Amino acid sequence: MTRDADRLRSRAGALSELLALAAPFAGARLGIMAMGLTDTIVVGRFSATQLSYHALGWAPTAVMLTTSVGLLNGVQVMTSRALGEGRPDRTGVVFRRGLTYALWIGLAAASALFLLAPPLLTWLGLAPDLAAGAGRVVRVFALSLPMFLAASATSSFLEGLGRAAPGLAAMWAANVVNLGLNLVLVPGGFGLPAMGAVGAAWSTFGARLALMLALFAYVALMPDAKRLGVFQRPGRDLAREAEQRRIGYGAGAALFMETAAFSGMNIIAGWLGGLAVAGWAIVLNVVSIIFMLPLGLATATSVLVGRAYGARDPPGVVRMGVTGFMVCSVTAAVISLCLWPATSAIAHVYTTDPALIRVAAGALALSCLFLVPDALQVVAGMALRARGDVWIPMLTQTASYAALMLPLGWVLSHPAGLGLNGIIWSVIVASFLSSSLLLGRFWLLARRGV
Repeated sequence: MTRDADRLRSRAGALSELLALAAPFAGARLGIMAMGLTDTIVVGRFSATQLSYHALGWAPTAVMLTTSVGLLNGVQVMTSRALGEGRPDRTGVVFRRGLTYALWIGLAAASALFLLAPPLLTWLGLAPDLAAGAGRVVRVFALSLPMFLAASATSSFLEGLGRAAPGLAAMWAANVVNLGLNLVLVPGGFGLPAMGAVGAAWSTFGARLALMLALFAYVALMPDAKRLGVFQRPGRDLAREAEQRRIGYGAGAALFMETAAFSGMNIIAGWLGGLAVAGWAIVLNVVSIIFMLPLGLATATSVLVGRAYGARDPPGVVRMGVTGFMVCSVTAAVISLCLWPATSAIAHVYTTDPALIRVAAGALALSCLFLVPDALQVVAGMALRARGDVWIPMLTQTASYAALMLPLGWVLSHPAGLGLNGIIWSVIVASFLSSSLLLGRFWLLARRGV
């Protein structure tokens, strides 16, 4: 009886820890989405042409940014592991090493975007005015990329410590900065000319600078910063350096393949016509916002699994992982049940076109079927990386989304004649496959006691 009571208390404690971390983590990620949504609304109300420049300039930026953030995933994992090992003094070393990586990755990514993205847009056959307008936007986005990656490394360090509130507050403060700059720079104000989409990109620059400085200031002023080794010059530890990079390589590669695969779906939708492209854009926007909640749960699960892994506590690793899987499943299922009857109303928010409302509402209803497996696959993937299993999750997500989803989406939408619904079905199949394989991998490692 005592053993059962201890087990229940242990599970309740894991659930309490998970929820305490997940809420602010999800809130911070919703802040990232809110910044992009603000840009879209302000630029869209100013000019439809400028909105097309902004959207096209953001497309290559998003792939580069997401991949770069994934490369820094080792900061969070190694920080939580160090706490689990009972060595908080090592966390500052992880942070400083992560900032160095962020600098080099940021400079490389920014240079590639600045130099290669504008000619790439022209090479893709866009109209000259579209390519030129989007090229100016992407170059401003590139300038702020190193700052965002430095902020991301700092936020990951704080998340690894279990301190989610500072990142949440800083992100929403940056949103206020972004909104204020948008309202001035996009339409023009205070004697400044109207800058349109380029003004929105400069607003993002200002917001990312504010975000980076706020997080730097918080870390520098933490009472225990010295004890954590924040100001200590990191000594060489080749094994830990390699492990931190290895975790980042796996996460970055997985995110690149998944982001690129979903971007490729835009092309497949484009071959169906304008109505399908617009419908897919609505579906993708809605599910991306919803996805921030599972992503917050996944991040919290990763922190707790990494802490248990660092403490050499296999039962704790399993307990934290399973708790994350269960909470994420229930959360995604509830969201699906709430979304299903509201799809038509949501489509009306995005458009007044009756034909587009019908297409988008039907596709949104069908997309409810992949919310649970999609949420589970991101939680399982991050939990596996937190326990040191890096390459199998990357290969699994690559096979599911790049190797299967893309060709299946084309087959179902074109030869099979399902249209936009064929694209949604391919996402459903890929998400179920990815989540099943990743959960099976976690169960296999748990059975082995690894």
